[in-house]
Amino acid sequence: MIIRNLLIGTAISIMSCGMALQAQSQNKKAEQCLAPNSPVGEARGIIPGRVVWSHAPGTASWKGGSDMWFDDKNTNQESCDWMMAETLMGITGERTVKDSWNAIFTHYNRTHGHGDVGYEPGQKIAVKINNNNTASHQDSREINATPQMVLALIRSMVDEGCIRQEDITIAEPSRFITDYLYKKCHNLYPNVNYVDNQGGDGRIKVEFVPGAMKYSADNGNLATGIAKPFVDADYVINMALLKGHVGQGVTLCGKNWYGCMSIDPDWRKNFHNNFDQDRSGKPKYLTFVDFMGHKDLGAKTVLWLIDGVYGCKNVGGEPMPQWNMTPFNGAWPSSLLGSLDPVAVDMVANDLLINEFPDAPEVDYSDMYLMEAAQAGNPPSGTVYDPDGDGTPLKSLGVAEHWNNAKDKKYSRNLGTGKGIELVYRKR
Repeated sequence: MIIRNLLIGTAISIMSCGMALQAQSQNKKAEQCLAPNSPVGEARGIIPGRVVWSHAPGTASWKGGSDMWFDDKNTNQESCDWMMAETLMGITGERTVKDSWNAIFTHYNRTHGHGDVGYEPGQKIAVKINNNNTASHQDSREINATPQMVLALIRSMVDEGCIRQEDITIAEPSRFITDYLYKKCHNLYPNVNYVDNQGGDGRIKVEFVPGAMKYSADNGNLATGIAKPFVDADYVINMALLKGHVGQGVTLCGKNWYGCMSIDPDWRKNFHNNFDQDRSGKPKYLTFVDFMGHKDLGAKTVLWLIDGVYGCKNVGGEPMPQWNMTPFNGAWPSSLLGSLDPVAVDMVANDLLINEFPDAPEVDYSDMYLMEAAQAGNPPSGTVYDPDGDGTPLKSLGVAEHWNNAKDKKYSRNLGTGKGIELVYRKR
């Protein structure tokens, strides 16, 4: 109740809340499976293991109160466009956004046996956003995909990447694309497809392909249908959020796939089998690895992004609190993470969250699914991961590693000590 009252108050109250939480956190350190700078798995990407962190301080300037955090006066579009461009160029090593998009698609096709070719008109691209905290097309005050960042992605693909609007689908199959996000993007890019759970008001109602997921272990009644835009896509982009989550500790790209499944829009009616890590750190089968390796989800993905404009300690509610670690220093994170390695990008986001909020709900061992994914061919749990059910087990899905410390934020490739993650920081 105290925190809730503070949220309704002034900017000073919000900052004070963040400082109080930070003070409470100083005596606690989140337990994790992997020691610092001890990489496991095989790094992926044009520049293997590279994660780009683009930071544009002041992008998010919401001070609480009755207005919306995603209003244009509170979230700067130009800064979101800059972060998208810097992230794309950083993960590819190219000097232009146009060349970066071509490099991303060409790298995917080359590494998947499709030849040395890029995107071709007519090929379909499905983008999974995270609008989990929605119940209708009506705008929600809770933390969801930042509309300005979604627009930045579309603008980059169409205007710089020369991708046809009609080949792009922005999808939130299990929830809703709210009015502000839809109108902001549709008004400028009306031929892009916008798919959500119910359709209507210009959105397309999602269809599911039954039984498309073959879980690698008995998952009881967990949904097995996958949204048709992803089954039909030639390429996929995963655009997750930087935030915590009760049960799993964090919700990043790995969990974002759950929204592609044939679940009920009322979360209370859904199953969450094998989502939670073991509370003592004992390895176990984790469903997220099946999502990350499935042929229509992780295996089709050309780009992983984590929207950190308004990072959040908890899964729901309005954005809170502001971040105190360097370089945020009492401000919103105003950041975007991107990579061609799905394990590495979630590891960096995990490090940010567990060091800023070590007292977040159930955050201990939140890296367990990443340990399993990095070593999917021979995981600590001993699970044979085969989400396609074709008898071909998964191999390593990327590289897992924690940074050396929260001050320096260095990984093994930054230190020159190993073949793990390289974190590239770009500040506006």
